[in-house]
Amino acid sequence: MRPPALLAASLLALSLPSLAAEPPREPEGTPKAVVDLATTEGARLVNGTWRYSDTRIVETDFRAAGSDRQPTGAPVKTWDVEPHAGGLDFDDSSWTAIASESLDERRGNGRLSFAWYRINVTIPPRVGDFETKGSTVVFATSLDDYAEVWVDGELPRRAGQSGGSMVKGWNAVNRLVVTRHAKPGQKIQLAVFGANGPLSQPPTNFIWMRLARLELYEADGAAGPYAVDPHEVNVDVVRLDPALDEIVPPNPKVYKLADGFQFTEGPIWVKDGGHLLFSDPNANTIYEYEPKESGRLSVFKERSGYQGADVAEYGQPGSNGLTLDREGRLVVNEHGNHRVSRLEKNGALTVLADRFEGKRLNSPNDLVYRSDGALFFTDPPFGLPEFEKDPRKELPYSGVFALVKGKLKIVTKELTGPNGIAFSPDEKRLYVGNWDEKKKVVMRYDLASDGTATNGTVFFDMTSARGEDAIDGIKVDVKGNLYVSGPGGLWILSPEGKHLGTIVASRHPHNFAWGDDDGKSLYLCAKAGLYRIRLNVAGIRP
Repeated sequence: MRPPALLAASLLALSLPSLAAEPPREPEGTPKAVVDLATTEGARLVNGTWRYSDTRIVETDFRAAGSDRQPTGAPVKTWDVEPHAGGLDFDDSSWTAIASESLDERRGNGRLSFAWYRINVTIPPRVGDFETKGSTVVFATSLDDYAEVWVDGELPRRAGQSGGSMVKGWNAVNRLVVTRHAKPGQKIQLAVFGANGPLSQPPTNFIWMRLARLELYEADGAAGPYAVDPHEVNVDVVRLDPALDEIVPPNPKVYKLADGFQFTEGPIWVKDGGHLLFSDPNANTIYEYEPKESGRLSVFKERSGYQGADVAEYGQPGSNGLTLDREGRLVVNEHGNHRVSRLEKNGALTVLADRFEGKRLNSPNDLVYRSDGALFFTDPPFGLPEFEKDPRKELPYSGVFALVKGKLKIVTKELTGPNGIAFSPDEKRLYVGNWDEKKKVVMRYDLASDGTATNGTVFFDMTSARGEDAIDGIKVDVKGNLYVSGPGGLWILSPEGKHLGTIVASRHPHNFAWGDDDGKSLYLCAKAGLYRIRLNVAGIRP
């Protein structure tokens, strides 16, 4: 059963729009418009340039299968390919730019050979007489002889899959949806990996692309997000310290669970009922995901952070961080309403904090409860339409606050973008991440029982790390390791502040929550999708 505090809100959700019971299917029939990417005109229409690179087969270090059937045995040598160019942020600027009409030229040096083709496309407002807004866009290609297709850095695969992102067959056509509800100006990165085959008897020919086109269809009627059968997507783990092996399995798997959101954030696992709640602040909605069987997705609460008539002015009007108090009641950071609220057992909302010293809060972002009931939360301006320059902003700073025994107090106001927040396992220290491209730091403070913070120090500095993202969500496991959404991926830091390694998922995880019965699954809110990875260590949960 769900906790009583959440039951009333779930009853309210019964009248809300239902979500797709299964993923929308790939469109069939004749498309309304086609962009031929094998022509100069077609590539120019989507502002795209094809780039090409041969792929090398290289020797690499690995481990043999151990008694657990995982790569935990003796060190061995094996083979890999270079470069790994499927990632969204892969830099192909040094590759050879090739003319669209030259895609059918023979490449790859023949025999056992592999190759990459990459192109960035931008959805135009119109293709001929067809308006692209809201359309479903399919990418179709055929390589001589095999192809794998990455879309925006992701290569999904399901057991028994044939086609789509994976090899369809010898000289077969791969077709896969690259976006639904397309928006003019939307950018999509396509990376096609080609192989000469059959692999068991490398042929005396070469790699070349038979066709490459975008097929545009009218909207398929599947509104909004949808759950998918959990399936693997690509993940890389940068292991910098042997201690990471105790945390991340030797053969880690990231599973996609749902897709089609505007932006996922602020997840919390509800033990009683066994489901996840998470926000889409852009859509002003809280969703519920139940992982039983193939997974079920539903709307938990609409207008989750703002009800104002000017909602269209906001980029992220909705809820962000979610947590549970000691009685299992849902506590919500509401961007547009400038407040922190609690969902009561009867479905009513109680405002816990909305003003400090007479001024409205900015846009409460992330939050965490201490075991004694004290609530700590961050309050940057990122939920306001114009951020720190927004005329609605009343506080002259971005603060970290503590609500202790009903009294709101400032913990610190030294950070320009306080974001993720978490406690050490003994709750004696508070960690706060800073979303500031000029100062990407995790701060650590000593905490007193009254919420006073002292000895603020830089626990870890990521400012010089590659990647555009600053610091977002933070979680801690039972051993005191920190999991930080930082530049380039999910950073894992030891309690002493040592960088143990980074999990690089197909989409950048901005926030996460420990879930499942044992607390060893980390649910990842990563841009438009929801994912899950199993780890070896349990996390700290409300």
